[in-house]
Amino acid sequence: MTTEDLDKRTWRRRITGGRAAVSAQQQVVEAKALAASVGELIAATGPATVGCYVPFGTEPGSIGLLDVLRDGGARVLLPIVPDERGPLDWSEYTGTAGLVPGSYRGILEPGGPRLGAEAIGDAELVLVPALAVDRRGARLGRGAGHYDRSLVFARDDVRLIALVRDDELVERLPAEPHDVRMSAALTPGHGLVDLDPTG
Repeated sequence: MTTEDLDKRTWRRRITGGRAAVSAQQQVVEAKALAASVGELIAATGPATVGCYVPFGTEPGSIGLLDVLRDGGARVLLPIVPDERGPLDWSEYTGTAGLVPGSYRGILEPGGPRLGAEAIGDAELVLVPALAVDRRGARLGRGAGHYDRSLVFARDDVRLIALVRDDELVERLPAEPHDVRMSAALTPGHGLVDLDPTG
């Protein structure tokens, strides 16, 4: 069986198993590399509003990445995960002191005013969590569908960048018509990699 024959459930098991084997030291090194790449990206493009997220568990990245965005002059929007399988709500990141545990798995989220699902339409750039992404921009998430339901509110020219580890950028993933394609991937070792959603 080739990797192209694997279904989404099998891919999720494979990626989460690989992430569980990553050492804490490697996670720190990777988080620093991702933050540095994000700093370079913000310095080069200077978007006014960026959608991001607070990494949890074994997800690549760290809260420090949010401060890199703010220090670069960006307004940072973070997701509020709803109790049901709907689109994400959004709230502005004002610093680590403003983060509180959310109702979904205790993931940290801003405690300030909620801005609604449409607020992501303000973002020129969205950094998207992913278990994997392929060269065509197909993203593998955790299966709840929150981002696919949310990114329909994004502007037409938004840049969607999946944050993954080096070996989580793969040649081909299973994809469905409703899956929102990514514009690029950001990995610790390869930096920013443009993807081809038309491929």
